[in-house]
Amino acid sequence: MVMLQGVVPLDAHRFQVDFQCGCSLCPRPDIAFHFNPRFHTTRPHVICNTLHGGRWQREARWPHLALQRGSGFLILFLFGSEEVKVSVNGRHFLHYRYRLPLSRVDTLGIFGDILVEAVGFLNINPFVEGSREYPAGHPFLLMSPRLEVPCSHALPQGLWPEQVIIVRGLVLQEPKHFTLSLRDQAARAPMTLRASFTDRTLAWISPWGRKKLISAPFLFYPQRFFEVLLLCQEGGLKLALNGQGLGATSVNQQALEQLRELRISGSVQLYCVHS
Repeated sequence: MVMLQGVVPLDAHRFQVDFQCGCSLCPRPDIAFHFNPRFHTTRPHVICNTLHGGRWQREARWPHLALQRGSGFLILFLFGSEEVKVSVNGRHFLHYRYRLPLSRVDTLGIFGDILVEAVGFLNINPFVEGSREYPAGHPFLLMSPRLEVPCSHALPQGLWPEQVIIVRGLVLQEPKHFTLSLRDQAARAPMTLRASFTDRTLAWISPWGRKKLISAPFLFYPQRFFEVLLLCQEGGLKLALNGQGLGATSVNQQALEQLRELRISGSVQLYCVHS
C-alpha cells in the first residue's frame, strides 16, 4: 500500500500520481496506473488510465471527487493481485484493473498542482494470514528526519507477546554490516540480529558469540530502503524483512520481559524505529 498525504492548493487545476515502468524523460516510460484528479471543470472528477508504448489506452472516469481545493487529504493506493483500490480520506473511492504487469512498476511520479506532505509505503503484516482492506500500519515518511546511527531506543516495559518492533531505513552505498541488538538492564545482549554485506549473510548472534545463520535470501541492497519487523511471541521472536517472514528464534519470556534497550548500528540511515 502506498500512502500520499498533502494539500490541494486553492487555485489547483489538476495533479497526477503515476506508477511508472521507469523514470526516463525521453522516451516517456509506460505508466501502469495513472491517477489524475481534475478540479477545473464544473464537475470535478478523476481520470485513470494506462500509458503503453507512448499511447494512452481507454480512460476510466470517476465523478464525485472527494478532494477539495484548499483542503488536506490522505489517499491510499492498495495494490492487490489483479487491481488497485484507492481510498480518499478514509473512504473507498475506486478500483482499477491492471493493464500492464505490476512487476514492471519501479517509479512513483507525482506532478501538477499539489503540496506533498508525506509519501509512505505500508506493508501488510507478514505474520498474519489473510489480508484486510486498507491495512493499518506505521507509514515510512520519506520526509521525516533521519535518526542518528548508532541509535538507542528504550524498551521501558520489556517485550510482551504481540508487541512488534519496526525498523525502517536506507542502506548506504558501500555497506559493511547492519546490527540490531536487544539489551537488558545489565547491557547484555541476549538477542542480536546481524547482516553482513561482505558474505551476504543474515544471522542471529547469541550472547556467547555463537552464530545461527538464517536460511533465506539476502534482502538488503545498497541504496535501497528496508524494513525489519520483530514480532514478540511466547518463547521467542518472529522476524520479517521487507514484508517477507523469515522464521523465528527462541527466547524465554522472562528474558524478553527484562529487555530495556534496542540498539542499531551499521551502514544505514534510519528513518523510523517503533515499538
